[in-house]
Amino acid sequence: MANHRADVWGVGLLLLGLLAAVSVWLGAAGIVGELLDDGLALGIGLARAVIPIGLVALGVVLVRGGDVEDDDVERMARAAIGGVLLLVAATGLLHVGRGRPGIDDPIERIGAAGGALGMAIGGPLHALTATVGSVLILGAVGLVGTIVVTGSSARAVGDVAYRIIRPIPDFLSRGVQALFSDPTSDGTASDLIASPPVAQAVAEAAPPIEEPQPVPEPKPKTKRKKAGLAEPVNDAEQQALTLPASLGKWKLPPVSLLSRSEERAIDKQQVAERGRLLQFTLNQFGVTTTLLDPIVGPTVTRYVLELGEGVKVSKLESLRKDIAYAMASPDVRILAPIPGRRAIGVEVPNSDRQIIALGDILSSKEARHAKHPLEVAIGRDINGRNVMVNLATMPHVLIAGATGAGKSSCLNSLLTSILMRTTPEQVRMILIDPKRVEMGQYDKAPHLLTAPVTDPRQAANALAWAVREMERRYDLLHKVGFRDITGYNNAVDAGSIEAGLGEIDESGEPLTYQRLPFMLIVVDELADLMMVAARDVEDSIARIAQMARAVGIHLVIATQRPSVNVITGVIKANVPARLAFAVSSLTDSRVILDQPGAERLVGKGDLLMLGPSSSTANRVQGCWVEETEVRSIVKHWIDQAPEFATDETVRADIPSVGTPEQSSSPIPAPGGITSTPPSLGITDAPPASVEDGDELLDQAMELVVQTQLGSTSMLQRKLRVGFSRAGRIMDLLEESGIVGPSTGSKARDVLISPEELQARRNG
Repeated sequence: MANHRADVWGVGLLLLGLLAAVSVWLGAAGIVGELLDDGLALGIGLARAVIPIGLVALGVVLVRGGDVEDDDVERMARAAIGGVLLLVAATGLLHVGRGRPGIDDPIERIGAAGGALGMAIGGPLHALTATVGSVLILGAVGLVGTIVVTGSSARAVGDVAYRIIRPIPDFLSRGVQALFSDPTSDGTASDLIASPPVAQAVAEAAPPIEEPQPVPEPKPKTKRKKAGLAEPVNDAEQQALTLPASLGKWKLPPVSLLSRSEERAIDKQQVAERGRLLQFTLNQFGVTTTLLDPIVGPTVTRYVLELGEGVKVSKLESLRKDIAYAMASPDVRILAPIPGRRAIGVEVPNSDRQIIALGDILSSKEARHAKHPLEVAIGRDINGRNVMVNLATMPHVLIAGATGAGKSSCLNSLLTSILMRTTPEQVRMILIDPKRVEMGQYDKAPHLLTAPVTDPRQAANALAWAVREMERRYDLLHKVGFRDITGYNNAVDAGSIEAGLGEIDESGEPLTYQRLPFMLIVVDELADLMMVAARDVEDSIARIAQMARAVGIHLVIATQRPSVNVITGVIKANVPARLAFAVSSLTDSRVILDQPGAERLVGKGDLLMLGPSSSTANRVQGCWVEETEVRSIVKHWIDQAPEFATDETVRADIPSVGTPEQSSSPIPAPGGITSTPPSLGITDAPPASVEDGDELLDQAMELVVQTQLGSTSMLQRKLRVGFSRAGRIMDLLEESGIVGPSTGSKARDVLISPEELQARRNG
């Protein structure tokens, strides 16, 4: 019987609560109901209306029985204490505010005020402090009760009250205006109907702040909501993702296009058991430790240990495989020590991993506080914090890892963040995708300067175009006297830059200075480019990485082959920020990060982020975005610029400088100094200079005729030039009649002999 005591009490309280509800609210419980209603009226007066709710809630908690945890007991105690304080304040205020009935008055009058409890509280208090003092004291007691019940703070309660009260004057003023205006005119009566009432203000008020927990815990859930069923986003939340600058004619995509991950509880008991198992295992090997509060991340759990006196850190590191064996884990990562703490971290993969949705990151507080156009979502770190990074401060990023580790998902999240937060007037992009499978979904988006580049040779030309654009921007900044793109754009917005007398642009119109958008160049597979045109690609990347930060051009380079012949020393020296996904060996980790760690990652978005000014890698679980979500966002932009989608010549005709009448993009390109021909496309090869023809053409002609071999690769080796330049020289030889047309991968036919060449020169 003792085992069912809680159930018996719970059912009894449920029955009593329902009976009280029928008696107090409906007056339909017969004689028993009348007696119960009169008793409650005599005891607490009008406050008896909330008694049924409290009895039913308490009965439900008792019926749950064994499911009650420590946190539930704490909340019950807090609710009981706070409820008593609220009941005291409410009955006292009812007694003072409803005529202060005495003990000789009938039950009906006492029940219409605060009852006997209100009389006992409010009577003496009113005698001592009068009405105003009584109201202030009882109001303070009610505030304390509210704070205890909600577990919040006085400031949070005050904020909620302010948000409730703030719309009332505006609502009343709209009502007065409606009374003295013509109800048939536009913008009067309809405005009043559409104005937010007080109830909406209550709904938009921030929820109470909960007590801070000693262990920051994310709320992962593998089950995800459909993008179409995502909760609607109000205008305030949408505007929080915008930037202070004017959006012009553009409208940002709604956050509802992105799905969210649902919440799930963390099994604290299992985490604690595994922590004790870790501590026991170390004790077996003679390593005494003190287990501190663990940190449960989306992918791994970090167990924080303090070593005993005289225990070396190296001894614990040597037990990594033994720890993995004891924890039944494929591998563990030991962080010795945790940066900024006198403790060791042992990171063990979770059995139930979390999938972080991009919508979770972009709807977070960190995203709302992000102001720069190039701040993008990366994921969620082991402490449960959402990670937003500013590409402009990195200023270039190298992403590397094995196949399937999450590089392409990271790039999609990065690009989708740009599309969600910026307009084509703020950021333009060049996407280079030799794999031809990832970037096609962004085609025709107005943020792109050209269609995604898939040919490695055209990719080398696009990087060379970016170098010329960098030089053009530097010439422009030097002319107007600014040191970076931010100062120049601020001056353009303020209208403080004026063209000189008689200055005209390429169309013959008076020169006007326009904003320079940030430019993001994304390379999805660097290894493929290095195989085809290593010299040209490396030179262009090095020049952009060394100089382009000040003019707003930034690189994001990804590769699945982290070897020294792909990620060369020149590239590593100029690209300081790294994102390392899971790799197969320690050597690959050292190539990417210059330190071990990436070989211990567990894949599927698990990454180490190394900032430009830090030597300690931060572990982050990368976010995920569905392909259908990306296509919906791209369609949102294409619908606003349909002419961009139907222009078939955009790939070859986008100029490097871009005057408004020459650019097929709906965004006018910035005015200023031009250093390249306007008709030169992004992916077109730059024209051969006179120096190339005078210096190398004769030498190449002599070499081809003497060897009777019309091979571009031979010219690369003998003349020590890149693929693009060797190809241009071969085209010049074809125009001169020295070699025949290209026949695929075979060498070209040489059309003249050495004697004919000598005769041509003598003639």
